[in-house]
This record gives sequence, structure tokens and C-alpha cells, in this order.
Amino acid sequence: MNASGAEVMPGPAGRGREGDARVGLGLRAIGSETLTTSAYEALKKAITAMRIYDEGTNLRLDERALAAGLGISRTPVREALVKLEHEGLVRTVPRRGVYVVRKSKAEILDIISATAALEGMAARLAVERATPEQLERVAALCPSHHKKMSVEEYSAANVEFHQTVTELSGSRVIAEMLAQLQVHMRGIRGSMMTGDGRMEASMAEHCKIVEALVHGDASSAEQHAKEHALNLASYVKEHVTYLD
Repeated sequence: MNASGAEVMPGPAGRGREGDARVGLGLRAIGSETLTTSAYEALKKAITAMRIYDEGTNLRLDERALAAGLGISRTPVREALVKLEHEGLVRTVPRRGVYVVRKSKAEILDIISATAALEGMAARLAVERATPEQLERVAALCPSHHKKMSVEEYSAANVEFHQTVTELSGSRVIAEMLAQLQVHMRGIRGSMMTGDGRMEASMAEHCKIVEALVHGDASSAEQHAKEHALNLASYVKEHVTYLD
């Protein structure tokens, strides 16, 4: 399993002495109540926002630095990391430390395929269940000014778009299943946005989904949502070699 990259430190992201990416968690101090639960939630949120699939990054978690960033002792941080390991988000390497899990290329393609099916059904259900006012919300996420966005801005808009369509499906089961895949899907989508033409292609695909949604075409909405994910899979197959 591929799981290498730079030590995680609280604070802004920078570059390590040897070129590794130092990923800033942006952690805030938490209160004294239910410290383990609060640490778990803070760390999971931070891991979800990481660029796990940027080539060459080392995703080692520094337990001491995490505790300092949260303003708590190392014990609740250690307990939170155990829970995250049970969920498959981190893994402990003996005598080396704790690392955020980065899936192999084959595993990522499998995750994308599952996401395609779930997001396709979410789009279909959104047509059937969402109100016109709710559909206007998702339509507003595909304005022409997206073309002027930076990669970072569009990556954030991309996350919002997918979360909104899922929300409008009204399916708690689909939302929970997609949430389990979100760490890796968000990471790989963000990393692929820097590829030639991928961001522009993603924008165009979003607009096809939106058009089907606002016109009440459930079959087209489902098909375009599936194709959107599967096009990402094709891009990963062709361009990603460092995860093999």
C-alpha cells in the first residue's frame, strides 16, 4: 500500500528541508470536554481536507505536534488515532510512526467506480425529490465565472457541488456511503485538477449534470453524474503512475 510523504505539522503548509510537503492541519485548540471525541473529529476533518494524493508527499502524523496544535495532551490524540486506524484512515508503521493511508491505483479506481454508481443515483433522486428552489442552488454552482477560478478555488467549489447534489437526493444511506469514500475521492479529485485540461473538463461535466437536473431529466442526470466520475477514472488510469 502506498503511504509515504511529509510530516504533518500544525500551521500553514510549507516545504520540508528535503523537498517533502509539510501539510498544515490548521488545527484549533479544543475544550476539555470529551477530549478524545473532539480530537477524533478535528483530526478526521483535517485529514479529509489534506491533499493526500499529491505526488511525492509524505503523510506522517506527528503525535506531539498534533497535541500541541489542539492544545491537549498526547493521550486523547493517541486514542483518536487508534479510532481513525480502525476506520482505515491511518495506519501505524512499527518504529516509524502513524501515516495517513493513501490507496493504491487499483484501489482508487475501485473507489471511483463505487462513487460513480452512488453519485449517479443521487443525481436521479435529486431530480425526483428536490424542489425547484433547491435545484436553483445547484444551478448557481455552475456559473460562467468558474472559468476564472484558481485550481484551489475550483477544488473547493467541486467539493460543494458534489455535496449539494448528494444532499438534494434526500438519501441518508447514499450520503453515509459517499462520506466513507470522501477522504480518498476528495484527495484524488483535488490532485488531478492540476492536470492539463482536467479542471475545464470537470466544469463542463458539472454543467451537463446541472442542465439535466434543472430540466427534470432524471435519466440524463444519472448518466452524466456517472460519466463525470468515470471520466476521472480514465484520467487516473492514463496519467497516474506514482500510485502503482
